[in-house]
Amino acid sequence: MSERENVIEKIRSAFASNEHPGGRFLQGSFEGCEPYDEVGPFENVMDWRGIDAGFLDGHANALSFFSEAGFRYFLPAYLISDLRGQLQTADPLFHLTHGFSDWTTEVPAGNRTLEMRHGRSAFINPRRYGAMTSYDYARYRLSVFTREEATAIVAYLEFKRDQDPDVIDKAAIAAALDSFWSERAQTAPPAASLEQHMAEQEEYLAAIRPDIEDGTIEP
Repeated sequence: MSERENVIEKIRSAFASNEHPGGRFLQGSFEGCEPYDEVGPFENVMDWRGIDAGFLDGHANALSFFSEAGFRYFLPAYLISDLRGQLQTADPLFHLTHGFSDWTTEVPAGNRTLEMRHGRSAFINPRRYGAMTSYDYARYRLSVFTREEATAIVAYLEFKRDQDPDVIDKAAIAAALDSFWSERAQTAPPAASLEQHMAEQEEYLAAIRPDIEDGTIEP
C-alpha cells in the first residue's frame, strides 16, 4: 500500500463510525444567504463516504460555514478527495492550519503604509468577539475531533508537508502541527470515551422519560 493510500485508510477508519448530526445542526453561520446556499445541499447527504469530489468543489466554502458537528462529519470527504488530487477549489488544508502562524502585509493608506497583522495573533472582530484571536478560535473549532480523528489529521498534514509538491506554505503546516495537532493527537478524548458519555446520557434520559411524561419532572 502506498503512503497516500495508507493515510486515506487512516482517515476512513478514524471517521467511519460518526453519525450524521442531522440537517438542523449542520449550519454554523446564519449571516446572509451564502451559509445556507453552501451548507444546505449537505442536509440530505447521509454518508460522507459517497460524496463526489465535484460536489465538494461546488460547495468549497461550506467548510467555512459548517457548524462544528458538520465540519467534523464532512471533513474526511474533503481530505480524501484532496489526497487523491481531485479538488480544484476546495482547500481543507487551509481550515486545518489557519490561525497557527502570523504574517503581515503592507497596505497603502494616504501618504503612509500600514502594516496589517494576520493569522495567529490577529483579533477576529473585537466589537463582537473582544480579545479572541484567530489562534483562540482555531483551537476552539478544531477541538471537536477525537484522539483517533486528530491522529488521522496529523497523518494528512504530514503527508501534505512532506510529499505534496504543490503545497507552497509548508511552514504553516509545521506551525499547526507544533502549536496544536501533535499534542491534540496525544491528549484529545478517545472515541470510546465520547461513545460512553453519549450512552450514559441516553440511559439517563430513558430513566427519567416516564417521569417527564407523567409530569413529575418538567422537561
